Amino acid sequence: MTLRLFDTETRALRDFVPLAPGHASIYLCGATVQGDPHIGHVRSGVAFDVLRRWLLAHDYDVAFVRNVTDIDDKILNKAAEAGRPWWEWAATYERSFTWAYEQLGVLPPSAEPRATGHVTQMVEMMQRLIEAGHAYAAAGDVYFDVRSWKNYGALSGHKLEDVHQGESVAEGKRDPRDFTLWKAEKPGEPSWPTPWGRGRPGWHLECSAMAEAYLGPEFDIHCGGLDLVFPHHENELAQSRAAGDGFARYWLHNGWVTMGGEKMSKSLGNVLSVPNVLKRVRPQELRFYLGGAHYRSMLEYSDHALDVAAETYRGIEAFVLKTQERAGDVPVGKWTEEFAAALDDDLGVPKALAAIHGRRTEGNKALDAGDLAAAREIAGQVRAMMGILGVDPLDPHWVAESADASAAHDALDVLVRANLNARARAKADKDWAAADEIRERLAAAGIAVTDTPNGPEWALDTNHNEAGQ
Repeated sequence: MTLRLFDTETRALRDFVPLAPGHASIYLCGATVQGDPHIGHVRSGVAFDVLRRWLLAHDYDVAFVRNVTDIDDKILNKAAEAGRPWWEWAATYERSFTWAYEQLGVLPPSAEPRATGHVTQMVEMMQRLIEAGHAYAAAGDVYFDVRSWKNYGALSGHKLEDVHQGESVAEGKRDPRDFTLWKAEKPGEPSWPTPWGRGRPGWHLECSAMAEAYLGPEFDIHCGGLDLVFPHHENELAQSRAAGDGFARYWLHNGWVTMGGEKMSKSLGNVLSVPNVLKRVRPQELRFYLGGAHYRSMLEYSDHALDVAAETYRGIEAFVLKTQERAGDVPVGKWTEEFAAALDDDLGVPKALAAIHGRRTEGNKALDAGDLAAAREIAGQVRAMMGILGVDPLDPHWVAESADASAAHDALDVLVRANLNARARAKADKDWAAADEIRERLAAAGIAVTDTPNGPEWALDTNHNEAGQ
């Protein structure tokens, strides 16, 4: 495996060389569970699920940790506004995120730690930072001394004089650029005991402590959305290395899902929740859309783009299903060299999809020529490649989801076959007008008929609805 990844810290493509041969350790910043997930939230889950699947396909033992931020200002504020306990609010939306990941076929993490379960590790890290002269306590708060860490800004490229943490001025804070590790107790808020008084953790400290707890002081890859580079990941990197940890050796960041050029966010009011989008397309089609662009690129959402992606997926799916119907069981094969080269080049999914489309074209030609053995082999290759992307049409996850659709297809097949038999009789009687009328009636209903040496075949015309709009 010659995997090269774009590392945000060095701003360069680097060969992936794991700390331990055959083992890959990955930390992904997970959800702040303040509300239902929109498709922008789950893009990182899909993008780095592909990375994980590609490593697994090469027999890596992958430790994949995705945290849950279950204590945060936004969670506390929204729960208070709704008159609900903060812990119940967080648990409710944690389940919403879990549901969304499961719907999209994202593999469950090796561990999914919650911030509230790791306060002990956070206190220990703060003690190390204070002892090393990189943090200080003031009025019950604990701050990281940004000026004490000479490499601050290495990840984001920020110059110290330009840094703004987005935090309010507080008593005892030595420099407005210092960021909060621990927040002193406030009336009505949850709190935990520490040597510096009761309080709750700051966001940045949470991830550093959890990553170290599960992956050790140094691990391979830290992932997350581009919006996390500063201040979150910059602060994670500074505090962890200042505490003596090597921390992440590679930093990967995915681009945003945008609407009208703006990052999709609740504050902009341009949210497309996962449940709502799944009323328009199937889960595998949404995953195919979110994962189809390069993970580092911005993905500008539109209904049309989503529909095109869904239609493209259905075309690949139709080839695999048709091959299975005509040639029998299609076992998972092996990906092509073109596909492997694309993914090894910083997870280049667009080029990987081009390799899939090329094989699908050849497979359809083999079907048309009646070469079922060749079609079956190619369909196996397509299954392997689509499986790495998490959207193998015959994966049990999707087959179970589409059981109802299969039953509907079987019922439709009975009706269409009756029309095709009537058309065959009309052609045998040389009643061309009647034969054409039947074909036109099927076409008007969105049924495409193809005459083959083995008799007529039918399929749903994926362009029918679009043409009628």
